Formats: sequence, structure tokens, C-alpha cells
Amino acid sequence: MTEPNQPTSPSPDADGAPVCPRHPGTVAYVRCQRCERPTCPACQVPGAVGIHCVDCARRASGQRRGVRTVLGGRPVADALVTKSLIGACLLVHAVQFVLPSLSLTLGFAPVVAMAEPWRFVTTALLHASVMHLAFNMWALWVLGNALEPLLGRWRFAALCLLSALGGSTAIYWLASPGSPSWWTLTVGASGAVFGLFATMFLIQRRFGRDTTQIVMLLVLNAVISVVGANISWQGHLGGLLAGGALAAVYAWAPRNRRQAVGLMGTAGLGLLLLALIALRALLV
Repeated sequence: MTEPNQPTSPSPDADGAPVCPRHPGTVAYVRCQRCERPTCPACQVPGAVGIHCVDCARRASGQRRGVRTVLGGRPVADALVTKSLIGACLLVHAVQFVLPSLSLTLGFAPVVAMAEPWRFVTTALLHASVMHLAFNMWALWVLGNALEPLLGRWRFAALCLLSALGGSTAIYWLASPGSPSWWTLTVGASGAVFGLFATMFLIQRRFGRDTTQIVMLLVLNAVISVVGANISWQGHLGGLLAGGALAAVYAWAPRNRRQAVGLMGTAGLGLLLLALIALRALLV
């Protein structure tokens, strides 16, 4: 017995005219270019060449690979993750005006790193001043609008998260127990931003494009990080290294295995950072 609404072998009607397999009562003189079965107007799907029936069109759609960017990401119409991160930072900074103690709760300090591990990431949402916030959000907007459509949303989000985690991990390792740096509170999305700087540089190199401007920005920010007051060069360095490592995985992954290599690289870097944090905790 044939199930309802399933294609059957076409058979002519009483007058010998061909009928649609899906609608046996409908005469169909147009045939599918793929399977050559009669296809009524309700079942016709325009193709690049001729008319296809709905079944052939569905099979072709399932077999067709989705459109990808040059790095294998799914194209996005807008930088939604970038906008969301900027919105979250702006919201948190507004709350800081009402609750100044929020920095003490969410900011990162090595002395409380293991007792309150969420600080490794939440510190990226906080900023010490309007100027600090403005610079980081400008950099995130410029870099995010260039990188998110290229990498796709999940890889860009992972890059920001792991770069921020890398920044806090570097601060944890480079601070000396008992010294002022062990108690110093650090805030800001600079670790994530430096990870994006590294990503932009590596992707430009990957495709043989000019990197002069990004190198100048990196050098300028590196100098400011070292000579500037109250700036955590350790966090910048950690974000740069973590972001660069993950960007290298995304940029040089084999073309036919980008998705799998990207997932493994992201998970691998995340596990490595967690292992470094655990090792540092054992050595303290």
C-alpha cells in the first residue's frame, strides 16, 4: 500500500494523459529534469536548468554544502556577537556607577583566583574608567566587524572568551605570591582585544595581505602597556598569545577539515588554559 502524499509511479489517466505522482487526479505534461516524472504546478520547483519536482529539489538541497567564508565560517549578516559583547560591557559599566563594589566582586586578583574562579572571565566585562571602556569598545567594534563575518559567530565568540581567559591566566602566573601584584585587582577586556589584534595579524599574513598597520598598532599598544601606569601588560600578553594560538588553528586548518580542526583546537586551548591555572594553584 502506498502511503499518502508519497510519490508513486506515474500512470496515465483514463484519457491516457500523464498525471502527477503526488496528485494522481492532476494531469501534468511538464516533467522533472532530474527524474523525468510528470510534475504538476503545485510540485514544480524552478531550477537552474528546467523544472524539478519537489522530491528531487529536496534531495539536491540536502546534498548541497552550505556557503562558507574563506576560513570556513558561516557567513553572517551582522556582527551580532560583537554587538552583544559591547552591549554587555556598557551595561556592566553603567551598573558600576550605581554599585562601585561590583569591581571587587567580578574583577580578577590572583589572591582570590581559585576561591572565586569566575573572576578569570567576568573581569573582561569591567572597566576602570570611561576612557578605558571607550578604547576597548572601539577596538572591539573595529576588529569584531572585520573578524566575526570571516570566522563565524561561534569561533569569534570562542576567540574572545579564550583570549580573555588567557589574559587572566598570564596575570595569575606572572604575579608573585605575597607581592603587591598578588593582591592587585585588574579589570578590562584588553586581553580579548589583544587576542583579536593577534588574530587580525595572522589572518592578514595567511592570505598575503599587508600587515603594516596592524603591526604598528600592536607595537604602539605594547609600548603603552609597558610604560603606562596601572596597565596590566601581563593580561595583554596572555590575551595576545592565547588569541594568536587559536587564530593559527582557524587560519591554517585543512580546508576539508576546518570544522573538526576548529572544534578540537578550541577545546584543546581551553583545556590547556585550565590545566595551566590548576598547575599554578598547586605551585602557590
